[in-house]
Amino acid sequence: MRHSEFHRSHHIGWLRAAVLGANDGIISTSSLIIGIATAHASHNNILLTGMAGLVSGSMAMAAGEYVSVSSQADTEAADLAREREELATQPEHELEELTGIYIKRGLTHALAKQVAVELTAKDALAAHARDELGIVEAMNARPVQAAVASACTFAVGAALPLFIAFFASTINIVPFVAATSLVFLAILGGLASKVGGANIWAGTARVAFWGALAMAATAGVGSLFGVAVA
Repeated sequence: MRHSEFHRSHHIGWLRAAVLGANDGIISTSSLIIGIATAHASHNNILLTGMAGLVSGSMAMAAGEYVSVSSQADTEAADLAREREELATQPEHELEELTGIYIKRGLTHALAKQVAVELTAKDALAAHARDELGIVEAMNARPVQAAVASACTFAVGAALPLFIAFFASTINIVPFVAATSLVFLAILGGLASKVGGANIWAGTARVAFWGALAMAATAGVGSLFGVAVA
């Protein structure tokens, strides 16, 4: 019977950006809506502010993820270029370096040398990238993927409290948006933990706690500095 294994590490590139985007979308937009509502803004102004937050936040998340992950990709590319040059100019030194890595991982010198020789013969750069630099294909930096995932999930996350605000009355908008946003955050935290293989309850509690804290803070600011808006 064929044995197969399922690992979640290949999700890490898009999962981090997606969870971050959706989480920020829910928290920032719900907090923005609550802050504006407690400052006695009109229903139209609340919705307009929420929509502006959705659009600007999506673009900011995309730009931020793209720049951040591009920097990581540039660093990886520079390390690989340096390693490629060293393999071309100092092959014996690189072979000894790879052998030393395997010895530190528990192999005998003879076996470590044999493994290093065979892996070098097959694909020296891949061996050094993986075992010396820690660069593996499943975790390679992908700027466009991260930017798109972050922007799209931010927009989806931001649309949820905005949708609630659209149907809620001005009087009930704060408790409705706060309660439903906490539910959305709890679900997001649980799903992210399940996909990532982590404890679901811990992920749920962590996301909901910080969301509640953010909404409470903006509600306090809105109440303290709020003025009537026509």
